[in-house]
Amino acid sequence: MNSIVVVGSVALDSVRTLWGESKEALGGSAVYFSLAARHFAHVSVVGVIGRDFPREFLHMLAEKGIDLAGLKEVPGKTFRWVGKFGRDLSDAKTLATHLNVFAKFRPRLTTAQRKARVVFLANIDPDLQSSVLDQMDNPSVVACDTMNYWITSKPEALRRLLSRVDIFFVNEEEAKLLSRQPTALQAARVISHWGPSVVVVKKGEHGALLKFGNHFYAYPAYPMEAVKDPTGAGDTFAGGFMGYLTSAGGFDDVMQLKRAVLYGTTLAS
Repeated sequence: MNSIVVVGSVALDSVRTLWGESKEALGGSAVYFSLAARHFAHVSVVGVIGRDFPREFLHMLAEKGIDLAGLKEVPGKTFRWVGKFGRDLSDAKTLATHLNVFAKFRPRLTTAQRKARVVFLANIDPDLQSSVLDQMDNPSVVACDTMNYWITSKPEALRRLLSRVDIFFVNEEEAKLLSRQPTALQAARVISHWGPSVVVVKKGEHGALLKFGNHFYAYPAYPMEAVKDPTGAGDTFAGGFMGYLTSAGGFDDVMQLKRAVLYGTTLAS
């Protein structure tokens, strides 16, 4: 079966928006990615949780067919994020971050995960992302995401990682920050010179920009009249994109890449 290994956070999120709030809901980059990608391919998670992680969440993920053999439970509390959104749903305000057991997370792949052909490195320390690749047996496709914190605090480590990456997901502001370019197109072009053959710039409600070869392809977001909580939309987009490509086997096929953007956009909605 086509399979993907995803390395990232498994968290409990408390989010407040103008339409309501949730407390300690299931969240984390690896979770959002997996729930989207599993529609197309088998997904295996590498992550860490504390002893307080609710059993019902584990049961739900397992029932969805997600492999949790690489999700380690250790003494302590699970990673927690507290945030809020105002009228601008593209701007998440972090109120609190409690890394807890995630602070000492050192990814360790199972024997089966080391042999996976496709790996997605969700938003974590770029040195940890590189350590995952060091454990793998020559994967066919490597994809990753990042965030502004790593761009500003570990730019050289991120550049080294990108030289080993095939597909890079980044939001528009982060792309400009990383490349020091004024537009998304210029940013994607610069980033592609560092290694990734595919660069996907996420633009929130304005859709996504795909760069492949010397060409750019712009896509609108899936139209939604009432958006109440965008938490995890970027990771869900990546899950839909990578899940579809893994099932289609079209990592160097422009038509399959374009379809992958559409699947990612639809699932992210």
